[in-house]
Amino acid sequence: MFRLRVTPGIQLKLLETSEAKPLYALVERNRARLREWLPWVDQTRSSEDVRAFILRVLEQYHSNLGPQAGVWVDGVLGGTVGCHPIDWPNRNCSLGYWLDGAHEGKGVITRCCAALADYAFDELKLHRLEIRCGTGNLKSCAIPQRLGFTREGVAKGAEWVNDRWVDLVVWGMLDDEWRAHRNSGARH
Repeated sequence: MFRLRVTPGIQLKLLETSEAKPLYALVERNRARLREWLPWVDQTRSSEDVRAFILRVLEQYHSNLGPQAGVWVDGVLGGTVGCHPIDWPNRNCSLGYWLDGAHEGKGVITRCCAALADYAFDELKLHRLEIRCGTGNLKSCAIPQRLGFTREGVAKGAEWVNDRWVDLVVWGMLDDEWRAHRNSGARH
C-alpha cells in the first residue's frame, strides 16, 4: 500500500473505493474553480464516477504505473496528487494535483509534489518528471517553479477544458537535477 508522510499533519495515501463519497463531496465543493483548468471535472457527476476513477488508479498502481494518492491534511481528505501512468521504457511520467480551496496558499501541494518527486526519483528510479499547467493558471504554475523545474515551453492548444482549448506550460525535471536541487538546501 502506497503511503508517504510528507510533514507532520500532511500525508499521501493511495485512494480507496470507500473514499469515493468524501472525494466526490470535495470535488463538488470546489467544482467552480476546478473546472476552469481540469478537463475531468465536468465528467465527474456522482460518487460512482469517482469510484470508477479510484478503481482505474488502483489498477494503475497495481500494474506498476505509479500512484494516485489522496492528500490528507490533519487526517481529512483535502485533494489528490499523483502520477499519470509511467512510461517505463523512457522512465518518465507527469504529475497532476488539485487541492481543496480551504488549504490553498499554505504550501501543501508544493510539499506533496516534492515528496512524490523524491519517491519517483529515489524509489522508482525514474529519469524525468513533467508537470503541465494551463498558462493562465498561475497558482498551479508556481508549484513546479518553486520546486526548481525548468520551464521548457508551451504546448499550444494541448488540452480541451470546459469547451475551450488551453495552452499548457511544460515544466520538466531530471533525476540528477532533482538531487542537485534537493542537496542545495532549497526549501519547499
